[in-house]
Amino acid sequence: MAAQFGRRLRRGATTTAVAAAAVAALTASQGPGAPLADNAGGGDQQAAGASPSGDSAATGNSPYYTDLPPLTTPNKPGTSVNLPVTGSTESGIPASVLAAYKKAEQTVAGSDAACRLPWQLLAAIGKVESGQARGGRVDANGTTYSPILGPALNGQGFALIKDTDGGAFDGDATHDRAVGPMQFIPSTWATWGQDGNGDGREDPNNVYDAALAAGRYLCAGTRNLAVGADLDRAVLSYNHSREYLRTVRSWFEYYKRGTHEVPDGTGVLPTGPRGGGGTGGSASPSPSPTPPASGTPGGGKSPSPGPSTPGTGTPKPTPPPTTPPTTPPSPSPTPSERLGSLENAGTGPLAATAGEAFSERIAVRARNTLGAPLAKASVTFTITGDTDTRFSGGLTAVTLRTAADGTVSSPVLRAGEKTGEFKVTAVAGTTTNPRTLTYGATVTARQADAIARTGEAAVTAAAGARFDDVQVKATFKGAAAAGVAVTATMITDAEQPAENDKGPYFKAADGTAVRTLSGLRTGADGLLTLPEFFADDAPGTYTLRLTTQGGGTLDIVLTVS
Repeated sequence: MAAQFGRRLRRGATTTAVAAAAVAALTASQGPGAPLADNAGGGDQQAAGASPSGDSAATGNSPYYTDLPPLTTPNKPGTSVNLPVTGSTESGIPASVLAAYKKAEQTVAGSDAACRLPWQLLAAIGKVESGQARGGRVDANGTTYSPILGPALNGQGFALIKDTDGGAFDGDATHDRAVGPMQFIPSTWATWGQDGNGDGREDPNNVYDAALAAGRYLCAGTRNLAVGADLDRAVLSYNHSREYLRTVRSWFEYYKRGTHEVPDGTGVLPTGPRGGGGTGGSASPSPSPTPPASGTPGGGKSPSPGPSTPGTGTPKPTPPPTTPPTTPPSPSPTPSERLGSLENAGTGPLAATAGEAFSERIAVRARNTLGAPLAKASVTFTITGDTDTRFSGGLTAVTLRTAADGTVSSPVLRAGEKTGEFKVTAVAGTTTNPRTLTYGATVTARQADAIARTGEAAVTAAAGARFDDVQVKATFKGAAAAGVAVTATMITDAEQPAENDKGPYFKAADGTAVRTLSGLRTGADGLLTLPEFFADDAPGTYTLRLTTQGGGTLDIVLTVS
């Protein structure tokens, strides 16, 4: 098995020195060792250290996930980064987690190709933050079986961050906690949260959503992550610690050398001490930039690799933890970054014919608490009511972000076959203080203003016999009208029509005679071939009337000889 540096708690400048020495050893050597202990426990994660007082160092003296990669790497330098089928235990990434990282890379590349986000960077951060979602303990949708929560940020050994989400994400209505596989605090998630798996929700405990949010956060501004300095700034914006940067960098390089997929739930978890940090410490990491948005997903960690037992070169074992690590949060948004209101941005009447696209799209504008347009605000559009209308892609809900002018438009609505009224809501803000707009929408039946026979032959039958097939075509403004409802009725008189009680008839499913059929519908080309109909024993001339939604009417003369 690959060698490991165990995680240890160190104070002051010793942390930096040990971390630097460990990284140097990692890049220069390879050797044997032991795997990490498995920790499948749920609930709160072990705290990652923000400075208790904030006086002398951003990192303080708290314990962190600082495990470094094995001294033996998956592949030698220069080999392909294509995923091997097998490899060391540590190089394995759970299947759903790996898929989420790679999907996030592809999604970001599609909208921000200049950032050049590598999925291995997401994997490195996911390893340090949550041990790859607790070793890939996620369901089929990528959501963790139980929330991954950091400690309450109550100022007791950690930053003081009062509740910003009413406990919606972290279950704590008093103080915020870091949440999910990538350890976002609620206030940051409110700005950067994403729907990575297309289920209409932004869930920080879903690895697809969290990975995409982390990717977009790292790409904030004009960063090019293929440039080392920009990559360092991105990681430091995620967590203000040089030791954190070195730890993430080491895993990043490790995963770039090769990795492989392992089944969900079988990934290796980090080791670490139990309990929080102390009050000492003198290490003072360099100032770090932040992206132009609210907060950081988890600033304040101070990882430091553990030392080897003197004279042995063998990592000193540490007891397995009861919980995974966490990432402390960042400050709440400023007034210019906080959602103040959500308003309509010129949406017209929402009406469409069944099966057609709505000509109008819902448009809204978000404003901050100062009344200015708010960019990157998350707005969720949801279809409600008894309808089969859907957004493009068959979705009933979709979350999008506002542009620089604060506006965002919903995807195109496409009416289903169910007619009637329904509603579409646009919601922004937290679950405890949402801003909601509601729009009424209507789907009307497909229409035809004309209907005519496709043939000219007389329609006749002997008494008791079946009539030949009759085909008609419905049109609307001269064009074929597909999917239009047609009603066929044997009537007594064209001037004062009523259903006839004698003469030609249709057959119901049970074989009984009926003289009115409703629910007939034209095909894609507007054509309809009438169901079979029959003559009874009374010779004479009769009338079959066809009517369409939209006013089309056709009378067909039937002769029984």
